Amino acid sequence: MSIYAIGDVQGCYDELQRLLSLIQFDANHDILWFTGDLVNRGPQSLEVLRFIKNLGSRHIVVLGNHDLHLLAVYYTQAKLHSDDTLDAILHAPDREELLNWLRHQPLLHYDKSNGYTMVHAGLAPAWTAQLARSLAKEVEIALQQDDPRIFLKTMYGNYPDKWSDNLMGADRLRCIVNYCTRLRLCYPDGRINLSYKGEIAGKPTDLIPWFDVPDRANRNDKIIFGHWAALNGKTNLPNLFALDTGCVWGNSLTAMRLEDQARFSIKCG
Repeated sequence: MSIYAIGDVQGCYDELQRLLSLIQFDANHDILWFTGDLVNRGPQSLEVLRFIKNLGSRHIVVLGNHDLHLLAVYYTQAKLHSDDTLDAILHAPDREELLNWLRHQPLLHYDKSNGYTMVHAGLAPAWTAQLARSLAKEVEIALQQDDPRIFLKTMYGNYPDKWSDNLMGADRLRCIVNYCTRLRLCYPDGRINLSYKGEIAGKPTDLIPWFDVPDRANRNDKIIFGHWAALNGKTNLPNLFALDTGCVWGNSLTAMRLEDQARFSIKCG
């Protein structure tokens, strides 16, 4: 049995199937982990959701910002963006089943047996991995309650921009979501900057990648993440695994086999 972690698919179903063919995925023995952003921008988000859901126990998914956006659009009529490609899901006969399944996926996954933590974007520098698991569970409980609209209606916003144990209510949950699903760069004190999305080489001088914040509390943990396509799968740390390699932008889709950290990629576009 092998476990493969796969970067942001974003509706690129055909490319996902080509990648699974490359790694010779065996649904009877192997397990697929997905770093989030299963949907949006690509042309076949509906097919991606159906395929992954039907994998049953052979998959692990963490939610990304595009997945949460889809849930907000469906449950609260949040506004669609001009470049969204979610219509096929929103009009599918099985949309209620698919989206109910999606909202029951975790925000963070930790596998005690192999020591890997997987999250879509990153972890607040102040969080230990154990604290991050506890905080992610708070969001999951809110999203999985009988009426998810209570959470989803207050999910959007860029503030609070720094974690504090004293945060409460919607501010607390929003801050957790932003670190887990939108994080790229921080100020040295851990405050999030959500405006810059490009390569590290071009970043503002007062910002640093979240994983380079001095004395990061989770620096000794093995962390798998996606979201930041401009990294092209590369970081400067041996226990940090960036897997979004920009498939939806015509670059590549990447899988990493956890047992030996071997990477497999197929060209997209």
